[in-house]
Amino acid sequence: MTRKLFWEDPYLTRLDTRVAWVEGDEVGLESTIFFAFSGGQESDSGTLAGQPVLEARKHGLDIRYCLPRGHGLQPGQVVELVIDWPRRQRLMRLHFAAEMVLQLIYRMRPGIRRIGAHIAEDKARIDFAMDENIAALFAELEDASARLVAEDRPIRCDYSDRQTQKRYWQVEGFASMACGGTHPRRTGEVGRLRLRRRNTGKGKERVEIVLID
Repeated sequence: MTRKLFWEDPYLTRLDTRVAWVEGDEVGLESTIFFAFSGGQESDSGTLAGQPVLEARKHGLDIRYCLPRGHGLQPGQVVELVIDWPRRQRLMRLHFAAEMVLQLIYRMRPGIRRIGAHIAEDKARIDFAMDENIAALFAELEDASARLVAEDRPIRCDYSDRQTQKRYWQVEGFASMACGGTHPRRTGEVGRLRLRRRNTGKGKERVEIVLID
């Protein structure tokens, strides 16, 4: 099973690791810093042995990496893994920004139901089952988010169940949430954000989160 170093240190940008197995265009690694799509957060981008990773996907508790045909890698080979750091950093910031906003909305509207979420490099979104215009909450949400960012609180991430690799984050005095994504170390790293509303259909409201610095 791949050792997931992106949980131990999400700020690592390169790693020398060893190929664990090869199945055609897909390979497995003994350890990795390359996050695969999960929980709504998009995969990292980068290279493995100088070749672009075309896809990273979860397979049980393991991760499979798809490389260009004819990659030539062999089990046991030592390879360099490099991720696109600017992309990773924005994904981390937007991921926690979205979860911060989500927890604030849960406080303001107890019982509201989240029906979807996606974290991309340019923006994050959260979808809710809701009849009223969610933009009415935006001023309070942006103020509360700005305070959490200004307070620069530590973000603690750890396992809730190591065997099944279930994880969570916690900000003391604010919230705790099950999540296996990558997160910054402190709320101050999120920076300033802006909220936008999208109406995606009857009874559905979407909040889009964008970074403005």
